[in-house]
Amino acid sequence: MKTVVTFGTYDLFHVGHLNILRRAKDLGDRLVVGVSSDELNFRKKQIRPTYPIDHRIAIVESIRFVDEVFVEEALELKRQYLLYHHADILVMGDDWEGRFDEFNDICKVVYLPRTIGISSTDVKVRIRTNDHRALAAVVA
Repeated sequence: MKTVVTFGTYDLFHVGHLNILRRAKDLGDRLVVGVSSDELNFRKKQIRPTYPIDHRIAIVESIRFVDEVFVEEALELKRQYLLYHHADILVMGDDWEGRFDEFNDICKVVYLPRTIGISSTDVKVRIRTNDHRALAAVVA
C-alpha cells in the first residue's frame, strides 16, 4: 500500500484544495493530510486562519479522497510526520517547488501545479473588496 502525505492550512476551502487532494490521492492508495494548526499558520503568515482548526479538520476529513487527518504543529516536525505516517510520497503545491527536496531521502517528493486563479488569499481579498463578479468568474 502506497501512502501519500500532504500538508496545508485549508482555510476557506475551495476547488484548488479539492483538486490537489484528488491529484494527491491518485498517486497512491492512502492519503494522509496534515492540517496546519492555528498557531503554526500565525507563525508562518502572521495571520490567523478564518476558520479554527477543528472546523478545518472537519472539512478535510469529509473529503472522500482523504483517509486520515492530523494536526501539523510545526514545520520543523515534517520529517517526523512523514516517518510516523510511513510516507511513500510527499505532495506539495508547486508554489513550494524545491523547498522540501530534503525529504527525498525518506520518500518521493512531488510538487503538483496549483489551480490557476484561485487561492485562499485571493478569496479573502475579493471578499474584502466586495468583488463578487471576479470571485464568481474564478469559481465557474
